[in-house]
Amino acid sequence: MIEARWAGFVDLRRQPERIKEIQEAAAFSPLAALLRALNGANSPLWTAKCDLWEPEAKDLGGTQAGMHSALACYVDLLPLAGKVFAQAEQAEGFCREWVARLAPVPLADCRVDLIIRQALAGEAEGLGVTAYLSAMGSDHAAAHEALAATLAAFADTIPI
Repeated sequence: MIEARWAGFVDLRRQPERIKEIQEAAAFSPLAALLRALNGANSPLWTAKCDLWEPEAKDLGGTQAGMHSALACYVDLLPLAGKVFAQAEQAEGFCREWVARLAPVPLADCRVDLIIRQALAGEAEGLGVTAYLSAMGSDHAAAHEALAATLAAFADTIPI
Protein backbone atom coordinates (compact mmCIF):
# COMPACT_ATOMS: atom_id res chain seq x y z
CA MET A 1 0.00 0.00 0.00
CA ILE A 2 1.14 3.52 -0.76
CA GLU A 3 0.90 5.54 2.44
CA ALA A 4 1.37 9.01 1.09
CA ARG A 5 1.50 11.03 4.28
CA TRP A 6 4.13 8.90 6.02
CA ALA A 7 6.38 10.35 8.76
CA GLY A 8 9.21 11.30 6.36
CA PHE A 9 6.98 12.77 3.63
CA VAL A 10 8.38 15.86 1.87
CA ASP A 11 5.77 17.82 -0.10
CA LEU A 12 7.75 18.79 -3.19
CA ARG A 13 4.75 20.40 -4.86
CA ARG A 14 4.43 23.00 -2.13
CA GLN A 15 8.09 23.18 -1.11
CA PRO A 16 10.32 22.15 -4.04
CA GLU A 17 13.38 23.59 -2.30
CA ARG A 18 13.15 20.73 0.22
CA ILE A 19 14.34 18.25 -2.41
CA LYS A 20 17.81 18.40 -0.81
CA GLU A 21 16.28 16.61 2.21
CA ILE A 22 15.59 13.50 0.12
CA GLN A 23 18.75 11.39 0.39
CA GLU A 24 18.11 9.41 -2.79
CA ALA A 25 17.71 12.60 -4.83
CA ALA A 26 20.87 14.05 -3.31
CA ALA A 27 22.75 10.86 -4.19
CA PHE A 28 21.55 10.72 -7.82
CA SER A 29 20.77 14.05 -9.51
CA PRO A 30 18.73 12.45 -12.36
CA LEU A 31 16.29 11.24 -9.68
CA ALA A 32 16.10 14.78 -8.30
CA ALA A 33 15.29 16.03 -11.81
CA LEU A 34 12.55 13.41 -12.18
CA LEU A 35 11.03 14.34 -8.82
CA ARG A 36 11.05 18.01 -9.82
CA ALA A 37 9.24 17.16 -13.07
CA LEU A 38 6.70 14.87 -11.41
CA ASN A 39 5.88 17.53 -8.81
CA GLY A 40 6.11 20.48 -11.20
CA ALA A 41 3.37 22.89 -12.18
CA ASN A 42 2.71 21.10 -15.50
CA SER A 43 2.41 17.64 -13.97
CA PRO A 44 -0.92 16.08 -13.02
CA LEU A 45 0.88 14.15 -10.26
CA TRP A 46 2.57 14.41 -6.91
CA THR A 47 5.07 12.01 -5.39
CA ALA A 48 4.83 10.37 -1.99
CA LYS A 49 8.02 8.34 -1.69
CA CYS A 50 11.05 7.12 -3.60
CA ASP A 51 14.07 4.88 -3.20
CA LEU A 52 17.29 4.17 -5.08
CA TRP A 53 19.31 0.95 -4.90
CA GLU A 54 21.77 -1.27 -6.73
CA PRO A 55 20.16 -4.65 -7.47
CA GLU A 56 22.16 -7.56 -8.75
CA ALA A 57 22.30 -7.40 -12.57
CA LYS A 58 21.48 -11.11 -12.64
CA ASP A 59 18.16 -10.32 -10.92
CA LEU A 60 17.28 -8.17 -13.94
CA GLY A 61 18.46 -10.76 -16.46
CA GLY A 62 21.69 -8.95 -17.21
CA THR A 63 24.36 -11.61 -16.88
CA GLN A 64 23.57 -13.21 -20.24
CA ALA A 65 24.00 -9.90 -22.07
CA GLY A 66 27.33 -9.02 -20.46
CA MET A 67 25.67 -6.58 -18.06
CA HIS A 68 27.38 -6.70 -14.69
CA SER A 69 26.00 -3.66 -12.90
CA ALA A 70 22.50 -2.34 -12.27
CA LEU A 71 20.77 0.63 -10.69
CA ALA A 72 17.07 0.93 -9.87
CA CYS A 73 14.60 3.28 -8.26
CA TYR A 74 10.93 3.54 -7.51
CA VAL A 75 8.62 6.52 -7.12
CA ASP A 76 5.12 6.43 -5.65
CA LEU A 77 2.79 8.55 -7.80
CA LEU A 78 -0.63 9.98 -7.01
CA PRO A 79 -2.92 12.24 -9.07
CA LEU A 80 -3.53 15.83 -8.00
CA ALA A 81 -7.25 15.61 -8.59
CA GLY A 82 -8.71 13.75 -5.64
CA LYS A 83 -5.25 12.85 -4.25
CA VAL A 84 -5.81 9.21 -5.31
CA PHE A 85 -7.31 7.44 -8.31
CA ALA A 86 -10.87 6.64 -7.26
CA GLN A 87 -11.32 3.74 -9.68
CA ALA A 88 -9.04 1.09 -11.14
CA GLU A 89 -10.04 2.14 -14.66
CA GLN A 90 -8.66 5.65 -14.04
CA ALA A 91 -5.31 4.33 -12.84
CA GLU A 92 -5.11 1.79 -15.64
CA GLY A 93 -5.95 4.38 -18.29
CA PHE A 94 -3.31 6.71 -16.92
CA CYS A 95 -0.68 3.93 -17.01
CA ARG A 96 -1.64 2.88 -20.53
CA GLU A 97 -1.32 6.48 -21.75
CA TRP A 98 2.13 6.77 -20.18
CA VAL A 99 3.28 3.50 -21.72
CA ALA A 100 2.05 4.67 -25.13
CA ARG A 101 3.97 7.94 -24.77
CA LEU A 102 7.13 6.12 -23.64
CA ALA A 103 6.98 3.27 -26.18
CA PRO A 104 8.63 5.09 -29.13
CA VAL A 105 11.53 6.35 -26.98
CA PRO A 106 14.68 4.33 -27.75
CA LEU A 107 16.05 3.17 -24.39
CA ALA A 108 18.51 0.31 -24.12
CA ASP A 109 19.15 -1.96 -21.17
CA CYS A 110 16.36 -0.52 -19.07
CA ARG A 111 12.98 -1.44 -17.70
CA VAL A 112 9.95 0.57 -16.58
CA ASP A 113 7.14 -1.07 -14.63
CA LEU A 114 4.01 0.78 -13.54
CA ILE A 115 2.24 -1.03 -10.71
CA ILE A 116 -1.24 0.03 -9.57
CA ARG A 117 -1.50 -0.22 -5.80
CA GLN A 118 -3.90 0.66 -3.00
CA ALA A 119 -3.20 4.16 -1.72
CA LEU A 120 -4.00 6.25 1.30
CA ALA A 121 -3.46 10.01 1.17
CA GLY A 122 -4.76 11.54 4.37
CA GLU A 123 -8.50 10.83 4.35
CA ALA A 124 -8.54 9.87 0.66
CA GLU A 125 -8.46 6.15 -0.07
CA GLY A 126 -8.12 4.70 -3.53
CA LEU A 127 -5.31 3.79 -5.88
CA GLY A 128 -1.89 5.09 -6.80
CA VAL A 129 0.91 3.97 -9.09
CA THR A 130 4.41 2.90 -8.19
CA ALA A 131 6.87 3.40 -11.02
CA TYR A 132 9.83 1.01 -10.89
CA LEU A 133 12.67 2.08 -13.20
CA SER A 134 15.85 0.07 -13.61
CA ALA A 135 18.85 -0.04 -15.92
CA MET A 136 21.88 -2.24 -16.47
CA GLY A 137 25.35 -1.60 -17.75
CA SER A 138 28.68 -3.25 -18.28
CA ASP A 139 29.93 -1.36 -15.21
CA HIS A 140 28.72 1.00 -12.50
CA ALA A 141 29.09 4.14 -14.63
CA ALA A 142 27.21 2.60 -17.58
CA ALA A 143 24.33 1.50 -15.35
CA HIS A 144 24.10 5.01 -13.86
CA GLU A 145 24.14 6.57 -17.33
CA ALA A 146 21.43 4.20 -18.57
CA LEU A 147 19.19 4.90 -15.57
CA ALA A 148 19.74 8.65 -15.97
CA ALA A 149 18.52 8.39 -19.58
CA THR A 150 15.53 6.32 -18.49
CA LEU A 151 14.52 8.81 -15.79
CA ALA A 152 14.85 11.72 -18.24
CA ALA A 153 12.68 9.93 -20.81
CA PHE A 154 10.13 9.08 -18.14
CA ALA A 155 9.97 12.75 -17.10
CA ASP A 156 9.66 13.91 -20.71
CA THR A 157 6.64 11.66 -21.30
CA ILE A 158 4.53 12.52 -18.24
CA PRO A 159 0.89 12.42 -19.40
CA ILE A 160 -0.75 15.81 -19.03
